[in-house]
Amino acid sequence: MKSLVKTQKGVGRIEVRDVPEPELSSGSAMIRIDACVICGSDIHVRHDSFPYWPPVILGHELTGEIVEISDDCRKFSAGDRVVAEPHTLACGVCALCRTGNVQICPEKRSPGWGIDGGMAEYICYPERLLHKIPDDMTVKQAVMVEPTANVVTDLLERTGVEAGDFVVVLGPGPIGLLAAMCAKACGAGEVAIMGTSGDQERRFPKACELGFKHLIDVETTDPFDAVMDMTGGRGADIVVECSGAPGAIERTPDLVRKMGKICAIGLTGNKKVLMDWDKLSFKVARVIFNLSTFYTSWDKAINLIYQGSVDAGELVTHCGTLEEWESVFDAIERLEALKGVLKP
Repeated sequence: MKSLVKTQKGVGRIEVRDVPEPELSSGSAMIRIDACVICGSDIHVRHDSFPYWPPVILGHELTGEIVEISDDCRKFSAGDRVVAEPHTLACGVCALCRTGNVQICPEKRSPGWGIDGGMAEYICYPERLLHKIPDDMTVKQAVMVEPTANVVTDLLERTGVEAGDFVVVLGPGPIGLLAAMCAKACGAGEVAIMGTSGDQERRFPKACELGFKHLIDVETTDPFDAVMDMTGGRGADIVVECSGAPGAIERTPDLVRKMGKICAIGLTGNKKVLMDWDKLSFKVARVIFNLSTFYTSWDKAINLIYQGSVDAGELVTHCGTLEEWESVFDAIERLEALKGVLKP
């Protein structure tokens, strides 16, 4: 079968290869991939700045149809359309796994970097990690469940949005826009989205299309002044950091109100960040760090998307075949694309 493979360590070294189809294993389903989204982690693997074990098929934000199940599968059947949690190879016996936190098990190795992923024609997947999606859910909607589930875990379940909250989102990329939509779906009063001049061509216009009016270019407008003006000098109830940019992260203590919350989602790529620790202390702010997804976030994400509360499919702007991977990857890196999808 055709697949997109990171062949060895180093920058680049990605190519389309013909590899054997996976074999069906106990407790698993064979899935024919409909589409796989390019995640930021795939970009980092391309540039050798994220852990991975080559040769490995890229991709973990996938959707597809089950074509075969093992004899011991109990919940799913051939023909079911599914999305998949990326928590493979969690050990199941450590304290984290035993307390329901398989997503941060030290032994976890997810598809796309730890084991073969979804940028291929087929994947064999543990039944316990699958979620069924509605038959009439579009592929664009379905392929965005995984990133939406991340935001549901991080912002809705771990941080918590209350009706009327003033929410500031730093970084108008796909995760930032999903965070803005999820906040509004949960009753946030106003959502302000901050970015740079590089976001003016694609990301800010998309935010406008999605109904957001408070768009702040931090290169032309002081973000602190803007937030204070909009909140009557109080500050944001929640600051959602999605950019991973050290300069943006360093602003968060200024933007959040006293006893407000900072939801940390973006990763810096191992860059160092200088924080005003005393300012956070005097504000008695809560800083919530996040990684990956809870089981409970997946069906919530499916429902938010399917019912139209979160228009996640609108963030898919570029599609291509596996052979066209390079142009789609490049479009993402040039900020021309929001979410890029590869189809086998």
